[in-house]
Amino acid sequence: MKSFSVLISLYYKENPQFLMECLESLKKQTLQATEIVIVFDGIITPELEEMVMQYTSILPIKIIRLPKNVGLGKALNEGLKHCSYNWIFRMDTDDICLPERFEKQVEFIKQHSDVVLFSGHIAEFSDDKTIITGYRKVPIGNKNIRKYALSRSPFNHMTVAFRKDIIEAVGGYQHHLFLEDYNLWLRVIAQEYEVGNIDEVLLLARAGSNMVARRRGMNYIKGEWKLFNLKRKLKLQNIFSGFFTFLLRVIPRILPTKMLKTIYKFLRK
Repeated sequence: MKSFSVLISLYYKENPQFLMECLESLKKQTLQATEIVIVFDGIITPELEEMVMQYTSILPIKIIRLPKNVGLGKALNEGLKHCSYNWIFRMDTDDICLPERFEKQVEFIKQHSDVVLFSGHIAEFSDDKTIITGYRKVPIGNKNIRKYALSRSPFNHMTVAFRKDIIEAVGGYQHHLFLEDYNLWLRVIAQEYEVGNIDEVLLLARAGSNMVARRRGMNYIKGEWKLFNLKRKLKLQNIFSGFFTFLLRVIPRILPTKMLKTIYKFLRK
């Protein structure tokens, strides 16, 4: 496996400085991507457009322009159509890949030819990327991942690599507010495909206080209810254990932001 695509979605609210740091991290990879598909999810700002254009002569960037903002899931689905290679690595515009990320993931693919979806750990920071505020570690091994997936997302979306043919076979990304990625992972797992994770940090993820504040409220609760029903539909969980998991996931969504930050910090140790 020599060639792979990187898939990124960009919309007008992104920060040009963060985008530059993201693209710089792609430039510094010890193993370069074969192509980088950037989906403009609607009209973006001149500053963002200029930043992308500065890198088109440095990186193998392919721009896909959508006439209006359609949201992350639909934008990524459109990007999938334009990815030339079967292995696709995800990336977010405000995160920073460690230099050996792609090299390590390609080596993992070579050593685990049956795996169709995998990610790695992330280190989180707020303003200064040299000050790590926490880690989100993912479970290792197919069996552990399947068990973990019943209660929490078993992959870090911004470090995920997957096979395009498998993702398309299970229906691609589907609209599920805040939880498009978790929804997709469950559908892959339900089809008994082999999944995995790398036991290493692959990326620095920007995780400010606003991110925690967004993880609460009625819209999130509706998303959790949809997730509960999806697990039942896929026969991954029975109604009793599924509802118990739903309650455990929903309770933090109604807590005050300060308390939610404390819980989040504990989970990231």
